[in-house]
Amino acid sequence: MTDRSRREFLKKTGAAVGTAVSFGAVGLILPDDADGVADSDYDWTKHRWVYLIDTYKCIGCGACARACRAENHVPEGMYRTWIERYQIPVEGDAYVDSPRGGEFGFDPVQTGLSVQKSFFVPKMCNHCAATPCIQVCPVGASYRTLDGAVLVDPKRCIGCGYCVQACPYGSRFINPHTHTADKCTWCYHRITKGMKPACIEVCPQGVRILGNMEDPDDPIHEILATKRVQLLQPQLLTRPRCYYVGLDVEVR
Repeated sequence: MTDRSRREFLKKTGAAVGTAVSFGAVGLILPDDADGVADSDYDWTKHRWVYLIDTYKCIGCGACARACRAENHVPEGMYRTWIERYQIPVEGDAYVDSPRGGEFGFDPVQTGLSVQKSFFVPKMCNHCAATPCIQVCPVGASYRTLDGAVLVDPKRCIGCGYCVQACPYGSRFINPHTHTADKCTWCYHRITKGMKPACIEVCPQGVRILGNMEDPDDPIHEILATKRVQLLQPQLLTRPRCYYVGLDVEVR
């Protein structure tokens, strides 16, 4: 790192710390400071988003990953959302594959492999309430909005990759075109305009749901109360806002 880049890094770091103190909570962004992130008519106080994936319904078609790539201009070889296939043999450990992120579906189960069950698990950023990616960002580029989304400010991001390493779900990457951290945003540019995320809109099985906890009539309340809903790696205490229905014990 050159002396000039070191000075710029320290300048950005200092600005980020000062901003965090003014907010009263590290990584929490207020509406007036989120110009360009949410639609101008969007009411932050009436939304608290959570995401739900029903693994019982997923057929591994990859439509969600393809829609995500097209909507968000995701570079080839990178994924904001991907699908994993779990094959559980009669004996031995589970076999997990995700060819090209499951974007173009999966080949049939291997011939000769004695499998007692096989299922698909879509994965993505969990938009954690206690996310380590925000905690390790030295310039305040990773932040959480008041309605629960975890986003990245590309104008602040310096591409250090700390957040990529800190994410326990492997949901972040450094975009080779922008050289900044990239991840699922729940298609924030769509949901603040009353639209569905691209992955939800194209799913033929209704696997994915974006719910608003501030809306008492939202079906998400009944689902969370009555279904077998679980979190990925709850022992990490990151408080994910992405829930799963029918998650098997083999899934990590």
